[in-house]
Amino acid sequence: MILPLLLAAAQAAQPATPPAPVPAATKQWPTSGGDFVMRDFAFRSGEKLAELTLHYTTLGTPHRNAAGEIDNAVMVLHGTGGTGRQFLQPQFADELYGPGQPLDITRYFIILPDNIGHGGSSKPSAGLRMAFPHYDYDDMVAAQHRLLAEHFGIRKMRLIMGTSMGCMHAFVWGETFPDYARALMPLACEPVQIAGLNRMWRQLAIDSIRADPAWNGGNYTSQPAQGVRGAASLLFIAGGAPLYLQSAYPTRDAAVSYAREKVAASIAGIDANDLIYQLDSSRNYDPWPRLAQIVAPMVWINSADDFINPRNLDFPAQAVKRMPNTRFRLIAESADTRGHGTHTWAKFWKQDLADLLARTAP
Repeated sequence: MILPLLLAAAQAAQPATPPAPVPAATKQWPTSGGDFVMRDFAFRSGEKLAELTLHYTTLGTPHRNAAGEIDNAVMVLHGTGGTGRQFLQPQFADELYGPGQPLDITRYFIILPDNIGHGGSSKPSAGLRMAFPHYDYDDMVAAQHRLLAEHFGIRKMRLIMGTSMGCMHAFVWGETFPDYARALMPLACEPVQIAGLNRMWRQLAIDSIRADPAWNGGNYTSQPAQGVRGAASLLFIAGGAPLYLQSAYPTRDAAVSYAREKVAASIAGIDANDLIYQLDSSRNYDPWPRLAQIVAPMVWINSADDFINPRNLDFPAQAVKRMPNTRFRLIAESADTRGHGTHTWAKFWKQDLADLLARTAP
């Protein structure tokens, strides 16, 4: 997910012609949480942080096999600007965590980290501002690995899955730690460096913030309103679902009102420096040259109405030839799919997840 804002485009409140409103929360999922502190964390940039904190949320209970090793751990990785708790939303949680569902929490131990720069984890807005180390996806995956291996003592994951940025992290995981997960499920990304239009809108969002005099090199006393609004508007468009939004907001006034409402709401949750870092962390992502190193069984899902990962790119067709254990599926566009945000609506791909778990069962 590229910010919770991108889901906003798919979460209509009282649409003019309601095709499928977001379900109300049906239950409170029993969660635990905590913080893992890593001392003297070294980043790929050469920078260091005396203490790097990774916050996490968990559901379920670890199960240990005859050797005493945890064998039922699943990690779900959020997208740019999100947190682990986004996976408690009903369109995700209510489809997956209940009895008999694919990630039944009576069977699986679910770990939902807040990645570096996000949520309750260490981030620029916690004090260092633009002096915060310039993290990238490799740093984020390294921290995730330490959380699992050092904090939880997990030697092998049952499943690692992720959405958007988390999707890209899954590819990094497959190459960096090829034997650590029994299965991988990336949703809504491409395994190539972020270039073309995908790079352009990200850079323009960063430029919008930096061009606002109120940003002041990151040393603002209040959020640079114009810069953040420009960035939020770009994010809103990037997360849009054309058929769904046309159906939900078929008149000019309804469309304008919805867009303004959602951008205004998203601005309240954005810190300018955090957003710059979040968008910039993708700068050197490029798993393409090493795809053949990914050996774990993988199901990779994209959606046809995803502005960020367009359906007419031929990267999936090329990539799966180099990853023999990977199956790719493109979800067809409909008035019910949610553009890039389809990755969080589990009803569209929960059977794919169930099939992956079945074919990788011990």
